[in-house]
Amino acid sequence: MAPPQGQMRPGRQLAVLGFIFVVLYLLVFFAGANGSLKDRLEPKLGLDLIGGTRVTLEATNSVDGKPPTAENLEEARQIIESRVNGLGVAEAEVVTEGNRNIVISLPGENRNLDEVGSAAELRFRKVLKAADGSGTIAAPPAATPTPSGSAVPTPSGGATPTPSGSGAPKATSSPSGGQGGMAPASPSATPTPSASPSAATPTPSASAEPVPASIEQQRKAVEQKVGAAAWQAANGLQAPADLTADPSLADKLKPFGTLSPQEVAVLPAQMQFNVPTIGCPTQLDKRPPASISDPKQQVVACEGGASKYLLDQAKVLGTDVDDADAVLDQTNAWVVSLDFTGNGQSKWTALTRESFNNEGQACDATALGQDGKCRVAVVLDNEIVSSPEIQGVLTGNSQITGNFNQKDASALAGQLRYGALPVTFEQQEAQNVTATLGASHLRAGLLAAGIGMLLVIIYSFFYYRLLGSVIFLSLILSALLVFGALVVLGRQIGFTLTLAGIAGMIVSLGVAADSFVIYFERLKDEIREGRSPRSAVPRAWIRARRTIISANAITLLSAVVLYVVSVGTVKGFAFALGLATVLDLVVVFLFRHPIMTMFARTRAFLSPRVSGLGRALPARNQPTQQPRNPRAKEA
Repeated sequence: MAPPQGQMRPGRQLAVLGFIFVVLYLLVFFAGANGSLKDRLEPKLGLDLIGGTRVTLEATNSVDGKPPTAENLEEARQIIESRVNGLGVAEAEVVTEGNRNIVISLPGENRNLDEVGSAAELRFRKVLKAADGSGTIAAPPAATPTPSGSAVPTPSGGATPTPSGSGAPKATSSPSGGQGGMAPASPSATPTPSASPSAATPTPSASAEPVPASIEQQRKAVEQKVGAAAWQAANGLQAPADLTADPSLADKLKPFGTLSPQEVAVLPAQMQFNVPTIGCPTQLDKRPPASISDPKQQVVACEGGASKYLLDQAKVLGTDVDDADAVLDQTNAWVVSLDFTGNGQSKWTALTRESFNNEGQACDATALGQDGKCRVAVVLDNEIVSSPEIQGVLTGNSQITGNFNQKDASALAGQLRYGALPVTFEQQEAQNVTATLGASHLRAGLLAAGIGMLLVIIYSFFYYRLLGSVIFLSLILSALLVFGALVVLGRQIGFTLTLAGIAGMIVSLGVAADSFVIYFERLKDEIREGRSPRSAVPRAWIRARRTIISANAITLLSAVVLYVVSVGTVKGFAFALGLATVLDLVVVFLFRHPIMTMFARTRAFLSPRVSGLGRALPARNQPTQQPRNPRAKEA
């Protein structure tokens, strides 16, 4: 016999809930799942639960120290996030903090994330001159060292060193198309600094004065620090100081060896190059980011920490590179292949023609390669990646080759592919969270969630008795739904569960408990009004449903707003709270009300001691007393 019209069929709601469970856990076990049963049931955990790496980068626009704009900081955050993802790193969190900082958090195995924050400002600059970059001012031998491995003429200045060569892995460029080529400048001899540096070896000053705001003020401060005599002597140099011709220069220029990298960065390029006490290892290589980023200025940079070069204006920029990929060349070595834009290819061809012909004799003899051709330095940020000799006019794309492994080549290609950062960064903090600490956080979070659920269950059985079983089963089903959703969302959208997310789920237990209290207390009110338990259940549901939906909607709205306006781990809290609230509503409609309808048909539901309805049932069963007739009293 069909049930009366308007009467619910609890079996249908329970069947729908069962269908949801089947679909959800089919996705858990088979959708993108690999490995053992344990691996398939493991959600993605955050940095604070399984350990990982957190790096804080502080942004500056240039050496003047001005903070970047909000638009530039957000653009930098997006580029850094793309670089991290391009390295094959998943579940990384890249967020801005304040108006200067970007925080990178990566759960799982600790990784070196130093390179993802580099500006990656690529510049192609012609090498104009070369000088010793060791920083020592000891007088060189009278005989001029001849660059080995090349046909470069002997330099006229006795203090002029071998043009290139370094102990560092050397990158070279080779054409991938067109005519001509670029040969690596790789002399067999490497300029070696003194094994025991003299007292004049540059070391950063331990008592460096605070750097003023403007470049002019900074230079004035440096002039006062080194003294008028040293500043005048450095200003008068037109080429690297020849200490054999004027030994007194050694004492005059000695104060420049005490300058910090920040102070050296504000000096004119000619002064940085000509003063021999300004060296690569402790000063030039440690200048602040963006110190040589201006493409319209001549700059000084080092290669291998031993040779410093005076470089021409940048004729080709990183923005002229259309794409970059890490590939294996014909010798099975890793290289970075560069594809130029249309305008960039024209600039590159013009630069290689200018270098091959040494137009205007701009390249000094010390800067020529072993075949007497100009060299072009590939400058990334403040460092020279390579300085190959141009052996022909290149009309096609090129490669940056060198002693790269796959990781290094992929990192460089990713930096060039995703573009240069609009601001430069200095790493302020790098924190590694051990897996042991993360595991203790996970145990603490799960223990807190378990205690919270246990207290709710104990209270529900103590106060509601048989109805407490409804609360217990509802919480178990909600927990299973939340767990399955976490596993699936972790695979599909990369959601990671953090300690804040566990806190959000614990808070949702309170929301779920409120909905139980609202429903059951409304049920008691209906029974006290004289209705039978079977008829009181649907009426109590109708009246409590609106309140339950309103309460959950407010919680859900709060979670959405918090997710939109917050960053970092707070987003995880908001997402977990919203997810648990939605799934609690699913359980309320598809399990709690149907199971209550089924309980209302049992004898146990009519017992005050068993059902937990307390005094509501005795009050209903008590006979109604007839009011006394006052006239009978009078009679």
